[in-house]
Amino acid sequence: MSELNFATTIEAVATAVPDRPAVVHGARRTDYRALLDRSRRLARYLHDHGLGCFAPRASLAGHQSGQHFLAQYLYNSPEYLEGMLGGYLARVAPFNVNYRYVPEELRYLLADARPRAIQYHARFAPVLAAALAGLSAERPVLLQVADDSGEPLLPGAVDYESALASVPPSVPAEPSPDDVYALYTGGTTGMPKCVLWRQADVAVTGVGLVNRRAGREWDSVAEVVGAIGPRAGRMLPCAPLMHGAAQWGALLALCTGNTVVFPDQVHRFDPAGVWDAVARERVTQMSIVGDAFGRALVDELARHPRDVSSLKFLVSGGAALQPSVKEGLASLIGGLRLMETIGSSETGVQGAAEGVDKSFHADSRTVLLTEDRSGFLAPGHPGTGWLASRGRVPLGYLGDEAKTSATFPVVNGERLSVPGDRARLLADGRVELLGRDSVTINSGGEKVFAEEVEAAVKRHPDVADAVVCGRPSARWGAEVVAIVAPRSGATLSADALLANCATTLARYKLPKEIIFVDRVQRSPSGKADYRWAAARALLRG
Repeated sequence: MSELNFATTIEAVATAVPDRPAVVHGARRTDYRALLDRSRRLARYLHDHGLGCFAPRASLAGHQSGQHFLAQYLYNSPEYLEGMLGGYLARVAPFNVNYRYVPEELRYLLADARPRAIQYHARFAPVLAAALAGLSAERPVLLQVADDSGEPLLPGAVDYESALASVPPSVPAEPSPDDVYALYTGGTTGMPKCVLWRQADVAVTGVGLVNRRAGREWDSVAEVVGAIGPRAGRMLPCAPLMHGAAQWGALLALCTGNTVVFPDQVHRFDPAGVWDAVARERVTQMSIVGDAFGRALVDELARHPRDVSSLKFLVSGGAALQPSVKEGLASLIGGLRLMETIGSSETGVQGAAEGVDKSFHADSRTVLLTEDRSGFLAPGHPGTGWLASRGRVPLGYLGDEAKTSATFPVVNGERLSVPGDRARLLADGRVELLGRDSVTINSGGEKVFAEEVEAAVKRHPDVADAVVCGRPSARWGAEVVAIVAPRSGATLSADALLANCATTLARYKLPKEIIFVDRVQRSPSGKADYRWAAARALLRG
């Protein structure tokens, strides 16, 4: 069983293939030698300012951290990956910040995490200044990464490049498999929470750093390095690195000697720019987040074909990818292997489906809990249960002992991760995912899974995007509402859409109202914003 940490692994890879490109962003090329040098300098700088590990993992509860935190308030960039690796080298825990936050939301996050350092792009300086003004905690170290915004340095901030140049590239600490990997949830149904993992655990269950050929975990860092191929694969994460799946894909690429490619445009999702980068850089693997990315990519490639034959593998996770989108991608890219995964920040990958299959082959660690969470459901059980993971699961939620106990219960002497997804376990062991319980709608005594209705709505060819939520109802308790963005130029009526949904949904699941909008609001990672949807539905209620 492997007990790896990201810092030691990537450092060993960089030593083995120093001249190989590690990160490509437009005209910028950062090889592994430069990535390691710059990350070591950041580690030194953080260490010299008092950041690091101050308590051993064994002395702490699951919701506690013995390491200082580094907030990463950045667009996708080489600096983001330097911040992650530099933090790990210093035994500091980097964490993701949603760059769309307004000052009040950012203030909540910073108060919750209490970072001792913040690495941020200059264009975010005004929002950061407003957020910091409302905090009583000690002012953190501010590392401002220059961009084309023209924003001056905040008072007390240090230019990122100047900080790196001021210290030698000497590693100040000895990283451990017990070191924390910190990831904030998206907060689309409530306030974001910071999930704490041991690096050795998330490396296996989230990142997928395993010996796939042998079907086991790596024995050592030396074995990982020994498996590096003669040529680097090229991996492009479409989603922002503030999304866990994008981070995991990038970390896997760096831990295995491959190259991370960013499209030129990182301030927003630009499907044309993504395909341009795939064609120009001969990208071999790409990750997306469901329909919000997939539909736009299909439409762009169909309108403006390019030579993207280098792309051999595409993986989608974090949101549903409809069969029509999968078929569109497969028809446009010959020989493409397309994989859809299920999982969460709290579980890592729990299962995968290849091609247009709608059910998922469960990971060996994936189980289904009974309604009362007292035992397990056998394959083929007709009822629904809680989708759970066993084995390598997170430590807990930062600072929240009660939520840690609720989400990571002990069942029959075994600690599990149960983030709230409902599912069925089919007779052949496959998983039929129904959706997150927090967005389930209890209408007239029946449970309606919002994501199941969303899938039915999106099957109509004139629907570009949709999100489904509940709304209070005097008659039903709660009623189903669909918020729908039609395809450009399409004429779509509510009656036609309901008739189409009725071919796959029971009558009680059909939306009581369909609200047409120009655009469905989603997070930058492509996940549905259910709080926005609920507010939009109430406006019409």
